[in-house]
Amino acid sequence: MRKKIVAGNWKMNKNFGEAEELIVGIADELDGIDLNDTEVIICPPYLFLEMATDITSDESDEEGEPAKFSVGAQNINDHESGAYTGEISGAMLESMQVEYCIIGHSERRKYFHESHEMLAGKVDMALTHSIRPIFCCGEVLAEREAGKHKEVVKQQLEESLFHLNATEFSSVVIAYEPVWAIGTGVNASPEQAQEMHAYIRGLVKSTYSQKVAGETSILYGGSCNSKNAKELFSQLDVDGGLIGGASLDAAEFIKIIQSF
Repeated sequence: MRKKIVAGNWKMNKNFGEAEELIVGIADELDGIDLNDTEVIICPPYLFLEMATDITSDESDEEGEPAKFSVGAQNINDHESGAYTGEISGAMLESMQVEYCIIGHSERRKYFHESHEMLAGKVDMALTHSIRPIFCCGEVLAEREAGKHKEVVKQQLEESLFHLNATEFSSVVIAYEPVWAIGTGVNASPEQAQEMHAYIRGLVKSTYSQKVAGETSILYGGSCNSKNAKELFSQLDVDGGLIGGASLDAAEFIKIIQSF
């Protein structure tokens, strides 16, 4: 049975004190709720990864229970090591017990010109270091209006993910994020989200198998918040969300987690 997942992508937000307050606030809120078998992932900026893993580890050790949330990075370099000033390697993330990494986000594709080939390398590097990729795919508005949204997403998956064998692919989480909905306040309708998620699951099935497709978690991202999450998450092939701005407020994030 595939996992229900709510992941928070903080992007480039919060200073050290604010980050600590938010992580502790989320952890405290998670204490009092039934997660309903939902996995919670927090993806803060690099500087706060160790803080996040320490907080979730300390609290789980004290109570003798599994960690309340997992920790993910927002990026990874596709090289093992070397003269890549400012970059972070898979080995570094693994050494901090980081379990997930967002790869292929539209902002990385747009502002940092990340190619399908580069993203494939990042996926491989993450898996080499036992880090689960949260692989993002999605179309811009012009591609949606031209009816090319499925073609675009298919190419993104084929060129950056589908080189994996079935065992490797089983560690991947896919996040469908229509670029026209990210940070705009306009989300895809539940019907649009379901259509694309079902299409993506079909691509996974045709590439691997029904079993693999049925076990792959596919998240929705793009102006998802506590007001629309319940309807989005109720769709058959929507297994949760990759949350941007709404993950920067503990109470709002918790409401989204409770939307299943």
